[in-house]
Amino acid sequence: MASLELIGIQKRYGDHAILKGIDIAVEAGEFVVLVGPSGCGKSTLLNIIAGLDTATGGDVRIGGRSVREEHPSQRDIAMVFQSYALYPNMSVAQNISFGMEMRKVPKAQREQAVQEVAKLLQIDHLLGRKPGQLSGGQRQRVAMGRALVRKPRVFLFDEPLSNLDAQLRVDMRTEIKKLHQRLGATIVYVTHDQIEAMTLATRIAVMRGGVLQQLGTPSEVYNRPANTFVAGFMGAPRMNLAPGRLVPAAESLTLEMQIGDRPTARIPLPPQPEAVRAYAGKEVITGVRAEAISYGTPVEGCRRVVDATVEVTEPTGADTLVVLSLGGHEFTARLQPDFPLKPGQRGDFCVDLAKLVFFDPQTEQLIA
Repeated sequence: MASLELIGIQKRYGDHAILKGIDIAVEAGEFVVLVGPSGCGKSTLLNIIAGLDTATGGDVRIGGRSVREEHPSQRDIAMVFQSYALYPNMSVAQNISFGMEMRKVPKAQREQAVQEVAKLLQIDHLLGRKPGQLSGGQRQRVAMGRALVRKPRVFLFDEPLSNLDAQLRVDMRTEIKKLHQRLGATIVYVTHDQIEAMTLATRIAVMRGGVLQQLGTPSEVYNRPANTFVAGFMGAPRMNLAPGRLVPAAESLTLEMQIGDRPTARIPLPPQPEAVRAYAGKEVITGVRAEAISYGTPVEGCRRVVDATVEVTEPTGADTLVVLSLGGHEFTARLQPDFPLKPGQRGDFCVDLAKLVFFDPQTEQLIA
């Protein structure tokens, strides 16, 4: 395994900029997930790392050494694609060992490596089958085995689970996470699925329009999003975002939210950091996660009870997603499965004010 550095990576097609100066440092053994909407440049960035595409500017370093001018075969990188790209006329064992055969690895060494990888991926009983005899999940394991058997310095995954059904994606996520824990490999993984990113990554790189929006741990990206885009993109349901005003009140601040002629919602806040206090008397965008709102007997961590109206309830089995109206704004809360109120009813809801975040309404950046 080796470290990976992306330094000022740019990619242009004529006047159109695909990547606008991406800087990411991946430590040896890290699992970094590139996530973002379609067209944000994440697959282009992965192809540049692999050497399948050429950067217009910047540098790629593996193990501290620049590989920008090196052919893909010289970079010691293994890639797992969205399509399994298996040879249909070859057995599983032949598919896994094909790359080693091309590199003239002795037969006994190839066979031993195939057996080790197949056992690791729990496909040793499938080695004699052809790809057409395998399920989607089994084919993906074979594609991963072909990459693993090379023992490269860096693994690249390009949306490897997008062709699988929902339950199989969940199962394969678990397998990939177990694999990383066993091998301690350096992995860069591309997906548009933010749940996939949250569950797999040691760090997440959120991209939008060829620009890196935030690079941080899943907890950092989820709880302290760098801007309103990250706040809205990461998490299901998305973070609640609503405009408000911070009004000075004695030694603290009160958050006021109101639309049109709706009653103003006033929420006294606990002591805030200096950066937030600097917005006293100003407009802000308030962010709060659905699980920071609860109903019923105040739980530990509850900082303020607010009166809100139930607009919609969405039972999911494990919990109930409830859309609330507060000061004319809609907020989604993740509540207990036996939530008793019906649409149109009012109730007291508890908000954990320690989990509120605020964004500048002009820049949309986190106030911190």
